[in-house]
Parts: sequence; structure tokens; C-alpha cells
Amino acid sequence: MHGKGATVSDDLGTRLKAYEGRPAAVAGVGKDLVNTPMIRHWCEAMGDTNPAYTGPDAVAPPTMLQVWTMGGLSGHTGRTEPYDELLALLDEAGCTSVVATDCEQEYLRPLRPGDEVTFDAVIESVSQRKTTKLGAGHFVTTRMDVRVGAELVGTHRFRILKYAPAAPGRSRAPRPRPVVNRDNAGFWEGVERRRLLIQRCAGCAALRFPWLPGCNACGSPDWDTVEASGDGTVYSYVVMHHPPFPAFDPPYAVGLIELTEGVRMISNVVGVPYDKVRIGLPVRLEFQECDRELVLPVFRAREEA
Repeated sequence: MHGKGATVSDDLGTRLKAYEGRPAAVAGVGKDLVNTPMIRHWCEAMGDTNPAYTGPDAVAPPTMLQVWTMGGLSGHTGRTEPYDELLALLDEAGCTSVVATDCEQEYLRPLRPGDEVTFDAVIESVSQRKTTKLGAGHFVTTRMDVRVGAELVGTHRFRILKYAPAAPGRSRAPRPRPVVNRDNAGFWEGVERRRLLIQRCAGCAALRFPWLPGCNACGSPDWDTVEASGDGTVYSYVVMHHPPFPAFDPPYAVGLIELTEGVRMISNVVGVPYDKVRIGLPVRLEFQECDRELVLPVFRAREEA
């Protein structure tokens, strides 16, 4: 037996599904040609020293694919009415909040300085109503095909959750779950065993974090792992004040931690007031049991020897 609420929900689901396959962006053009200054800024920010990204024969890092399609604060002119209608329909249904959940990219050929990027995007899927820790809503996946001229050079899938925020309860909300995929599953399996594993390239022995499908130094797809000692220092940090989120108690410190092995990772800094966190602060890895199902690596401030 179906009540009125089920009928309304089913009708909304049918209306949302009708947008699958419709365009989200048409004939979009990158605001800048692929260029060496932007490549340099990216590599400096990521700590990527691969020589393939410098010199007269430089190519752009594959993971910059989305960079060349971003519209900035002024946006793009290619966004379509169907996509705006879909978001408006979700807003009307009470799904007024949005969070990006994950993305997937496929690379078909390198981008080079001087390439002009164009793109089209399609609404690939809209999920049935899902209940999450944030609230109930729908996952919307768009697929963007990126081209140079007529040649397809890459594909970018981007997924958001449009949801109605859950009403705050008396009990503390659980921490959001990390997105686990084929590239980082081994890392999270290690965390479950209270081990912090770093990828090591089988070709050039370079260590890398976060986990990637290939080496950003030599390009080798083969790798093994080493276990981090757990010692590190705060390389940089931010103090989160806003937005408020049920699972967290702002203000709190989020640090970019440089491990003694040389790689950096982002995690919470605990064991010291947020306003006492400083660059260079020595920290030590510990594993925090957030609940029965979730363990996270965090870093506790320690006194200098």
C-alpha cells in the first residue's frame, strides 16, 4: 500500500529521471589556453617536479584536466536551461543544500601549452532519493567531454549531492565517511589495521601521497607501500570557523602535515587548542576511532625534545 508521501516521492523521481541525457553545458570554451604559468603554479602547489611539465616540450599534468574548463567567479556562458531547471526542481523539493562527493577522470592524450580546450557536458544520472548522514536527497552526476579541436582528450565525471539538511538531533552526528575508490582502497585498508601506508614507485622509488594510480615523477604504474613512522611537523594549517557542520565543533585546526618520509597529508591537529597550532609544530600520528565503523588518522601535538 502506498500513501500520499510515496506518490509524491515517486512523481519527483520520475521528473528528475527525465533530465538524464540532457545537456548541462554546450560548446563551452576554456577561458585561457593551456599555458605554462598555470602549469607552473599547479606543480609548485602540488610539489610535483616531474620534468615532463617543464621545458619546450612540456605537457600539462593530466589531473589539471578540470582546471582548463573552470569558469571562475563569472562562470561560463555554455550552461544550459535543463541543468538550471533540474537544480531548481531539487530546491523546490527541499534539497537546498549541496556538497560535492567525488569525481572521476579519464585521459586520452596530454594537453600542451597553446591548446584551446572546448567542452560539452551532459546530465548522466540522477539517483533515486537517498538518505545520508547529511540528509535525504539525490546524487546528480554530470559527464564532461573535453576536446581540442575535434579530438576528445579527456572525460571528467563530477558528482554532487543535493539534499535537505537533516534536522539536528540530541546525539552528536557521525563523521562523514571518506570516499573509497579503486585508487585509494589500500590506504583505507591500512588505516583499519592502524597502519599509515605511503605509496612507493617501483620504478624510481619516489614516495607519494595522496595515493595515485601512477607515479607523478616517472609515470610508472607499478608501486608498493612503506609504512610511515608517524612523526611529522605542521607544514601549514587553517582554522575552520564556518560553515557549522553537525559532526564537528568549530573552531578547529586542520593541518597540512609533513611526515619525516617527505610526503604531506591533510588531517586534524589534536591535543592542543586551535589557536596554539603553529607552522613547525611537532606532531605524532594516532588513530582516532570516530565510531564503530570509522577510524581516521589524526596528528597529536607533542612537546619538542
